[in-house]
Amino acid sequence: MRILLASASERRGSILRERFSNVQQVALKGVDESVPREALSNQVQQVVTRKANAVKHTDEYDVVIVADTLVEDPDDAREALGKPTSKQEATTMLLRLRGCRHRVWSATMVHALGKWQTSVEYALVEIENFSDDDLIELIESESWVGKAGGYDLAGLMGQYATLVEGSEYTVLGFTQSSLDYLDDVQSLFSMNRS
Repeated sequence: MRILLASASERRGSILRERFSNVQQVALKGVDESVPREALSNQVQQVVTRKANAVKHTDEYDVVIVADTLVEDPDDAREALGKPTSKQEATTMLLRLRGCRHRVWSATMVHALGKWQTSVEYALVEIENFSDDDLIELIESESWVGKAGGYDLAGLMGQYATLVEGSEYTVLGFTQSSLDYLDDVQSLFSMNRS
């Protein structure tokens, strides 16, 4: 099964390559990710739909995947903490999350078998009240670069974060149901080739 992942996320790429053998990855450029201030479930779905519309379909791939992830501000359910662009922004975000629970929303669209399948899910994450020295280590490690909310659950932040509800994959960039769907599609491809 030939898969195209339209995402620059190294984490998403590695998740798919662990599960499937033929994954190509390209970054989408120029997709407008600005959305009206509303429920994050709606915001993340709007962005992933724009990404799906930006993908150029070719017969080279059996499956095309787009995804988006937003980290909810623990103090405002309609505000997303984006990807920090500097150490100062990352520090501000991590201080907002320190000692708090927050939701992480992911939306994934999978084009397979002639149609798009869309799913939106959230996971609940609790960040412990880590020390200022720990904060400095998190910032200096640059594990926040390119990560929504300024942290990577599978990276250094994993020692300070607890998944309270939902799937770890949702925090890392895919909905769990989209990965389950991809497993089903893989099974269909395998049966058709036998």
